[in-house]
Amino acid sequence: MCLCVTLVIGMVSAVNLAIPDLSADALRPSAQAVVWVVDGYVVVFACLLVPAGALADRRGRKGTLMCGLGIFTLGAVICAAAPHISVLITGRMISGVGAAAVLPTTLALLVEGLPDQARRKAVAVWASMTGLAAVLGNVGGGAAIEYGSWRTLFLCLLPLALCALLLVVAVAPVTARRPSPAAPLAATLLTAGFLALLYGIVSGPQSGWTAPPVLAACAAAVALLAAWARRELRAREPLLDPRLFTLPAVRAGAVGMAALFAGMFGLFYLNGQYLQYAKGYGPLEAGLRLLPMAAALLAGPRIGLLLERVCGRRGTVLIGMLVLAAGLCVVSAADARTPYVLYAVGAGLTALGCGAASPLLSHAMMSALPAERAGTGSALQSLVRELGSAVGIAVTGTITTAVFTADLPSRLSGPDRPTTVAEAVSRTSDPHLHRAAVDGFTAGLHTATLTLAAAITLLAFAVTRWLPAER
Repeated sequence: MCLCVTLVIGMVSAVNLAIPDLSADALRPSAQAVVWVVDGYVVVFACLLVPAGALADRRGRKGTLMCGLGIFTLGAVICAAAPHISVLITGRMISGVGAAAVLPTTLALLVEGLPDQARRKAVAVWASMTGLAAVLGNVGGGAAIEYGSWRTLFLCLLPLALCALLLVVAVAPVTARRPSPAAPLAATLLTAGFLALLYGIVSGPQSGWTAPPVLAACAAAVALLAAWARRELRAREPLLDPRLFTLPAVRAGAVGMAALFAGMFGLFYLNGQYLQYAKGYGPLEAGLRLLPMAAALLAGPRIGLLLERVCGRRGTVLIGMLVLAAGLCVVSAADARTPYVLYAVGAGLTALGCGAASPLLSHAMMSALPAERAGTGSALQSLVRELGSAVGIAVTGTITTAVFTADLPSRLSGPDRPTTVAEAVSRTSDPHLHRAAVDGFTAGLHTATLTLAAAITLLAFAVTRWLPAER
């Protein structure tokens, strides 16, 4: 199960390391297209998690997991052979469909039939793996790109996915099927609504926030998400009842995990670009320099359990979220002249805060839902994690692009100004302009990380207030 989690979560962060190589490729994607290469996978992944969890309950978890791995692999093949940036984005979205079938099923299979204490440990291992997989994806992705190209990254998935599929066939238990609602229209409305919302966020800097397509996308997002909520409220057996969020533990867990993963995956979007553009490391060197985050993620849940004995659940969650925000503030000070050690400290604090708080929030949500709906319950918490990741990536990419394009020297500005560092560097051989492009990127990093830190700090106090006080 952990190998399956590593594949589907790792492909979010691994692609981030490929951004410089992809931006300099013959496909010549804009900054907006690059964000969609990362976020197209994440948002489809997120929005289909709940229907996939319900499908697993209804049709069998083992079979759903096997089908999900097959679809995930098909998307990777399309990405590896993509002749155009739109085909690459399509392949990523297809992989997202498969990933949605994989992730909730792994947790449901892990907790099947376990007593409460063992269930808590299984949830903690799984929750830690979802964060650790992102760092492992950085190292594996960096190695693939270092010795090949961004296409090699997708080709390397094939043997790993085949290995995971064979292991699932051999060791995954066959579980009983359970009645569970199937709501394809609700799933479509939710997915379309978030795609429209992210389109508005990502397109704003390039098209202008008052441009008709951006305003239309935001209006469509509101209409589609309102239609989804109305349908689910009226349904006899809703797929995801919006009234669940009136439960304090569910609301606290959802908002808290969304905030944690927005901060961490927003940083993942910047990591590879900063370490390659500003510090001059190769993809593998950049991936290896993110290993302190892996150590922090491994230590986070253990530290969280120790803190829980002293501070209680509320205090531990508050400390974890504030530590993550502090890590982002440290990263915000980084530029091309910053020592790597300082950046590693900031990245490590970000991971440590996420690792300490997320298992407690995860368990709070799972405990507040009926035990017989483990598949749908685990999909719900996975939904908020991935939606938080998608929003964090979109907001980070949007702010960084807006600041970068605004700070470009006059020789590179104009209607057709570059939107990525790779594009700016390709237009000139002047080292001063190269340095100015990198400085523009680090200025965007500064603004984006401080924005995320401020939002997470505010949400930390709201989450602490909603979270039940039981240890």
